[in-house]
Amino acid sequence: MNADIVKLTLRQLAGRRRTAFMVLVALLPAALAVAFRAGGEAGPAEWTSTRLLGGMVVTMLLPLASLVFGTAILGSEVEDGTAVYLLARPIPRREILLSKLGVAWLLTAAYVVPSAAIGGAIAFQGAEGWGPMLAGFVVAILAGSLAYCTVFAFLSLLTGRAFIAGLLYVFIWEGLVTGLFAGTRLLSIRHAALGLAGFVGDASPDVFDPDLGGPTAVFILALATAVAGWLAVRKLQRFEIGESG
Repeated sequence: MNADIVKLTLRQLAGRRRTAFMVLVALLPAALAVAFRAGGEAGPAEWTSTRLLGGMVVTMLLPLASLVFGTAILGSEVEDGTAVYLLARPIPRREILLSKLGVAWLLTAAYVVPSAAIGGAIAFQGAEGWGPMLAGFVVAILAGSLAYCTVFAFLSLLTGRAFIAGLLYVFIWEGLVTGLFAGTRLLSIRHAALGLAGFVGDASPDVFDPDLGGPTAVFILALATAVAGWLAVRKLQRFEIGESG
């Protein structure tokens, strides 16, 4: 990766408004976990795995954070015309993408992983053997955020409305379509992340039962990351300097 591009991208993404918004969103799982514990509800392992970590963190917080950072690393420069200065430099386009993508992945994980870990640790209290399950979700978040960020970065090179397109993918495709048609879950990063969490955490079906198995989930996440990354590099290689103006 290119250190100069990494530093520049960090400065671009570390705006006060964006940071404040992401911090507030990242606090929600912990707040819900506290409310859950205060209510004295039964079945902490099932609720925490299915509702809190699976239903809120992986389903909502993870794609939202990835969308915020993934679409900004390239899309904002293309939109405001400053991409010309970056692409004119004698730096391989692959190196540019990897440097920027690494920042988006790092920032996404920096918000989502602590949010899941703190919220999960609070809500899991009283459950037996919850450590592996929480570790499974951390691994799933790391893998899922890389896949999401790569897909959204590529999307930002295709359209100036990448954020809206990403929201449609998350809420319409992953939220609605995959809920109606089981076969479409093979094209869902969310379901792949949930499958990886269950596989790594060795979850009991009574506690957490994702729709996809571990090997399938790993394959889908790896394929989504590889294909979106390859397409993004190809798009950057074919990018005309005049397009950024």
